[in-house]
Formats: sequence, C-alpha cells, structure tokens
Amino acid sequence: MRARLYRLIYSFVWWFIIPLALLRLWWRGRKEPGYRQHIPERLGFYGSLQKQRRLSSPAYIWVHAVSVGETRAAEPLVNMLLAKYPQHTILLTHMTATGRATGQALFGASSRVVQSFLPYDTGWMVGRFLRHFAPCLCVLMETEVWPNLIAQCVRYRLPVTLVNARLSERSLRRGKKFATLMTEAAKGITCVGAQTVDDAQRMRQLGASNVTITGNLKFDVAPTEALVRTGAALRQQIGARPVLLCASTREGEEVLILAQLGKLDQHPLQNPLLIIVPRHPQRFDEVAKLIASNSLKMMRRSAMDDSALSAEVKVMLGDSMGEMFAYFGLANVAFIGGSLLPLGGQNLIEACAVGTPVLIGPYTFNFAAVTEQAIAAGAALSVSDAANMIDTAGRLLANDSALQMMGTKASEFARLHRGATERTVALLAALI
Repeated sequence: MRARLYRLIYSFVWWFIIPLALLRLWWRGRKEPGYRQHIPERLGFYGSLQKQRRLSSPAYIWVHAVSVGETRAAEPLVNMLLAKYPQHTILLTHMTATGRATGQALFGASSRVVQSFLPYDTGWMVGRFLRHFAPCLCVLMETEVWPNLIAQCVRYRLPVTLVNARLSERSLRRGKKFATLMTEAAKGITCVGAQTVDDAQRMRQLGASNVTITGNLKFDVAPTEALVRTGAALRQQIGARPVLLCASTREGEEVLILAQLGKLDQHPLQNPLLIIVPRHPQRFDEVAKLIASNSLKMMRRSAMDDSALSAEVKVMLGDSMGEMFAYFGLANVAFIGGSLLPLGGQNLIEACAVGTPVLIGPYTFNFAAVTEQAIAAGAALSVSDAANMIDTAGRLLANDSALQMMGTKASEFARLHRGATERTVALLAALI
C-alpha cells in the first residue's frame, strides 16, 4: 500500500510537469527539429500506419534505448534478435530525438523494426502504449528503471528485462533516496543482465533478483563497411598529419582544450590536426564560434567536399551524426569527452574496437569499470586535466612505437570482452 501511495504521488508530479515538458520539447525543437515531431507518441497516441503494422505483426519484442549511446549499444542485440526470431518485429523506443535519429540510421532499411517515442511515465499513458503494441517482451537498456512503466508491465503480465545494465555507486545512492518507489520497480524486473560484477551487486542492493553478469554489449558493436570507407576517405583528405580526436566533448570542455592546444607545438609534430566532435548536436554552432574566437582556422565536416584538407586548417569540427566510428578510425589518438569536468565521462569502447589509443580525464564515474579495465590493459591513459591531456597526446603522436603498442592493446582489450550479445540473447530466450 505504501508503494502504491508513493507511485500515486509520483504520477501526480508527472501530470503536473507534463505541460512544462511539452514546452521544453518545443523550445529544444528550435535547434533540433526532431523534438517537435511525433509529440502525440509521448502522450500515448499512435497513428493509423503503426496500428496497421501492429495488426499485421505476429509479435513485438520491445527494446527501449533512451538515447544515442543506448541505441548504438542495442545494435548487435537487435540484429541478433531479428536473425533468431524471424517471425517477430522489433519495437524500438526512445526518449531523445537524437536517439531516434540514430535508430533510423541503423535500422531504417529494415521493415521489421518499428520506432516510436516512449510515453511519459504515467500509468495511463504507458497503459495505452502497451495495449496498442501488445509486445511479448520488454527489454530495457542500461539504466531505464521507470516505476509506472514497470508497474504497468507487471499489471499486463509482460516480462521485463534490464540488459547491459549498469548502476554506479552514485546512482545507487540516488535510488536509495526513493527506496520505496525504486525497490518496487526493481522487484518488478523479471531478470537483469549486468555489465560487471559491481553492477550486479548494486542492482541486487536496489532490490532486483535473478541478476546475471552478461558483459557489455558495446564490445560487440562494430563499424559498418560504409563508416570504414568514410573514415578512410577522410584520412586521405587529411593526409599524413597526426590527428588528435576529442570525441563527445561536453559544455565547458572545449574551452579548456582550445586554451591548451598550443602545447602541441612543444612536440616534434608535423602540422597536427585537432578534431572536435561535441556530444550534443545542438552545440555544433556554439563550438564553431568558440573555435573561431580562438583565431584558429577551422573546417566543418558538413562543409567538406572531396578535396584535400588545407594545411592551414588547425581544427576540424565534427558536426555530423552517426560518424563516430569513422572519426575514431582515422584518428591517431582519441580523447573521450565528459571526463575533464565532473560529468561522468563517456564510453571508450568504440575507440578501442578500431585500435585507437585512448586518453580519458579524471571524471569517469558513469563508466568506471570499463575505464579502469582499459587503463589496466594498456589501452588507455588517464590524464589529470586539459593541459596534461594535450601534452600526453603530443608525446604519443611523436612516438610511433608507443602509438602502435597502445593501438594493439586497445584492439586486444576490445576483442577479449566480446560475446555479451550471445549471452544476453540466451538470457532472453526463455521469455520469448
């Protein structure tokens, strides 16, 4: 009864903030038009085309991947489910416009993948969603534990799985502050496939049972042939210049990096090139202005043609979507953003998968385990700040043998951790 009361209060809060959430969607849509599209889906309403698709589909396996990172991680899982269950259709849901765009880029050519936004976490809206699509299984990616969503799945006797699950100590402490809500939600999960031993232990502390360690699906993500060709073409345009990639940078980090860029000149390098790829596309123009304010000659990826990159260009702005593997493939060294400031870091697995040496800052609490493993394996180096990052990158770029050794260790690290997709599909098999 106490849990139901807390969930009722939680639902009331959601109904109160939904008008504000819709206004925020419209506001974000100024820079990202995707946020102004498919708004009825966020409220539990769906079009006739989806209804026809539902009626003609034998059964949906529902995979929820909230944003870009989770959608990329879901790629090998979705592909294996499509191959193993040819009579089923994948319902792929998201919360962000960029996540949906990533899903479209990955699976848009498949007639057996249907995309939708997940409705806000009220019992009424989630109930409409479940009645409309009638999935046979709910597969949540990584950290998506929503009280009303799970309660409605339990009500409709829909098995709920949490796969590629990760839970930091910080997130566990936050969850315990709302223990009544979160423990009930965790107990409603049929089974959990955790990334690491520590993630599994924390999920059990939150209240989940039937927790299995399956590993990290992101180790099974591989670049497509098209991205490999794109990376090779860009590398040819750049030429032999040493390349430092700063990937998935967050607000405040570019200022620090650009302020220290001159330190590269202290190393014997032949006209090095810096590539900056901001984490969020709505910041592309902001970062472009920042680069220009530092009096640095810049080229935007979106403005490039097939000609060679001018030697005068010091910074390339990676203002493109879905090309991160291409950037990692052409770089000599990659710094992973979100880690210079207390933002928790981003995942370094994609860089390791293509054999690119990694640098990462001190703030990695969202990806602590995989970061520690990569550093221990010699695939990555930890840097203390922007100055240390630029200096370390310069020393590596000037040392071909050190670069090659780190690249080999990065590839080996990624290879040794593959196989999570097969283990995850085996976990799900009993529920489909």
